[in-house]
Amino acid sequence: MTPMGSVKTFFFLALLSLGQASVAAENSRPNIVFLLADDLGYTDIAPYGSEVHTPTLSALAEAGIRFTNFHTAANCAPSRAMLLTGVSSHLAGVPNIPEMLAPEQTVHDNYQGVLGDNVVTIATILEGAGYHTYMTGKWHLGATPGKLPSQRGFERTVALMDSGADNWEQRSYLPIYDDANWYADGEPYNLPEDFYSSRFLIDKMIEFIGSNLEDGKPFFAYVPFQAVHIPVQAPQEYIVKYMGVYDAGWDELRARRLEGAIGAGMLPESVPMTRMASTQDWEALSEDRQRYESKRMAVYAAMIEAMDANIGRLVEYLDAQGVLENTIFVFTSDNGAEGSGAHDPDSFASRSVTGRLGYRTDYETLGLKGSYNTINPGFTSAAVSPLAYYKFYAGEGGMRVPLIIAGQPLANVPRQSAAFAWATDIAATILAFADVAPPAGRYAGKPVLPITGKDLGPLLRGETDRVYGEDESVGYELTGHAALFQGDYKIVRNLAPLGDGQWRLYNIVSDPGEVNDLSGEMPERFQAMREAYAKYERENKVLPIPQGYNQQLQLVINMARDRIGPGILVFILMVLLLIPFVTYALARR
Repeated sequence: MTPMGSVKTFFFLALLSLGQASVAAENSRPNIVFLLADDLGYTDIAPYGSEVHTPTLSALAEAGIRFTNFHTAANCAPSRAMLLTGVSSHLAGVPNIPEMLAPEQTVHDNYQGVLGDNVVTIATILEGAGYHTYMTGKWHLGATPGKLPSQRGFERTVALMDSGADNWEQRSYLPIYDDANWYADGEPYNLPEDFYSSRFLIDKMIEFIGSNLEDGKPFFAYVPFQAVHIPVQAPQEYIVKYMGVYDAGWDELRARRLEGAIGAGMLPESVPMTRMASTQDWEALSEDRQRYESKRMAVYAAMIEAMDANIGRLVEYLDAQGVLENTIFVFTSDNGAEGSGAHDPDSFASRSVTGRLGYRTDYETLGLKGSYNTINPGFTSAAVSPLAYYKFYAGEGGMRVPLIIAGQPLANVPRQSAAFAWATDIAATILAFADVAPPAGRYAGKPVLPITGKDLGPLLRGETDRVYGEDESVGYELTGHAALFQGDYKIVRNLAPLGDGQWRLYNIVSDPGEVNDLSGEMPERFQAMREAYAKYERENKVLPIPQGYNQQLQLVINMARDRIGPGILVFILMVLLLIPFVTYALARR
């Protein structure tokens, strides 16, 4: 059976199950497959209004429930910490990725950038409750003894320790790493010669699941993909499908994505949308540059479709093994789309860094083995359409992402939900699927922080239209970028270079694009939410950012500190890479 055929089979089986729980689900605990994309924008998949062909995710969305108002942290490691523990990223020890932490922050226990010993993962809890637990993909929550995924609840693992890596071979994508650090079951691991990330991760997951199917125990399968993190790469068979699709440019695509999201019922019919300050004038580009930018985006779309196709292979396998009908799928992204790709990959600064790493950036081989590719910030604005900002910022574009939950054990779920939901809710929901109680302050003889996320089950069962009360608050902070959610409202502060550091108030249900600042019209709500955010800071031990702090610059400083001597060349190249960002930041002041 082809992957598309398996998707149709899954959809058919799901339709048969509407209105009644499956017999398998009644007699055994469900298998749980948690699929996590990397840097995927809000409208990057077909169920959310995209032109990208994602039949597997479309089938899951049709058979399950789509969340239109789900949020995560604005970068990867903090999100992963919350998704896997149900605890605030600041309290779990991961307020930021370790590569960007300032030295004066790391003297504090909760600013290590790796998963703390004061939290327990859902993998650990599920393993203790009799589940097999498997992981294949990006970890980025600690690579030292005691921090590996094999020591945090996963029975079998093949895991990337770093923030990212090449998708075709075992090589670093940034000068900050000597190599791509992969581990299997706690030991260093060498990738196979025929490696392509999405295909390989599903191959290994199928291998892990198949190794224990006969014992009848349920499994928790966690697949954190590399797609679509930098470097953006995809097989040629997928790239050719999107050649020419993006020739009209990013402004046209951003508008088309908005229409698609409205047409899919994801957003209200009238949604205001602004143009991001980092978006270049498409018409001012030469024909050659437009052609090149169009292909950069074509590779991005191809990488998404390749991920979807390999998810389809997993669905097909589970179907063939007779366990699909007792499996629940959760799909989301760790944060919004990445917006720091070079405006001009052919600039001296960009070529210096990619050349130092041995990559090519030529048009003909873009996205293939040996090629370094990103999308232009202009196309990033389309990937998150109609939202504002993107990864690293607290705007909706950096924090609002797709969430699909599907599976026959859920029976008849609502088509979609506009309820606010937060990253920590995923851990609580997965444990509820398994009928496993979260730890009440202690686990395995030691104190652990309690899960603060909410079980989304009442939404799935149609018992309520929201799990957070109108007055309940959820706060968030990343290097000074900050937000607090309460009911349908959000206060947000985005710093330079794209933001101005001012707090604003938005109704993110009617105005998800954060266009109409309501702080002047609703001063009492604005002030109350500011006070709630101050309380969040105190309770979550949020530190003020050091004077002059800049995320990208801190990355360079940390790398230079660790690479004295020959590494000074890498330091210089990294500085060159940052020149466009620094110039833009100064121009904004």
